[in-house]
Amino acid sequence: MIFRNLFFLLFLAATAVHIWVRDSSWMISPENTLPVIIALPLFIWLGAPWKLRKAPPPLPSGSLIIGASGYILGLLLDITLLLTAGWICLLWTWISSRVEQDALPRIRRLMVLPFLAFPWLSIEGDAVGWYFRITGAWMTAEVFASMGFNVLHEGTRIIVQGLPVGVGEACSGMNVLQSMLIAGSALAYLFIGGYRSYWWNIPALVLIAWLANTLRIVVLCVTALTLGSEFALGMFHTWGGWIVLVLMLCLSWTVLSVQESCLRKAGSPSSL
Repeated sequence: MIFRNLFFLLFLAATAVHIWVRDSSWMISPENTLPVIIALPLFIWLGAPWKLRKAPPPLPSGSLIIGASGYILGLLLDITLLLTAGWICLLWTWISSRVEQDALPRIRRLMVLPFLAFPWLSIEGDAVGWYFRITGAWMTAEVFASMGFNVLHEGTRIIVQGLPVGVGEACSGMNVLQSMLIAGSALAYLFIGGYRSYWWNIPALVLIAWLANTLRIVVLCVTALTLGSEFALGMFHTWGGWIVLVLMLCLSWTVLSVQESCLRKAGSPSSL
């Protein structure tokens, strides 16, 4: 039994590495790469202690077939999201069959982390990136217009007081969105992982990420207007990914800590 468990885990490790290295386009910056790489170790650490069953049942063949089919289909169609979905199905098949039953609800909440541990969003999230860009440009234009600035907005292009600002792919937030979701998911588990409202906060992290990225665009415009476009598009823009990540963490920390305090005062029942 120990040998079979080890063989299956080694197989999962090998296929995980394959998903990571098959397309290296996502490995463009530390703020994008490091959180993805540490997502699985973070999942293992937060899921501890891992208590295995003494007499586990056989791995369900149906789940194994579904997971393997998803992975193979992902290979054939060259879709990272399908590869990830198949891998997650195989991982949960092993966990649900080998880990003690009382630990499964807790680990189920952490399955968000391995799902985000692969660069499917960075590689295939063009539609999401476009939405972040066009809505971020619109919101930025609205902010400056409300302050009395002369603003012209067209698509992802803004002209503020005669200064043209293009919200290009670098401002889509896709390079760090997955990193922000990983960090936010870990914070959500640490703050409110034992409450039913935990699941509602996972999609809310996307909104927080959008707010952080939009705020970055606003700050870049303010910097360009006050200190010049050369400074704004230089080192300040280069460090923009880290700025968004820090903003995301601060916003998530604030929202989750306030929510935890409210849940404790209300005596909300635990979902574990």
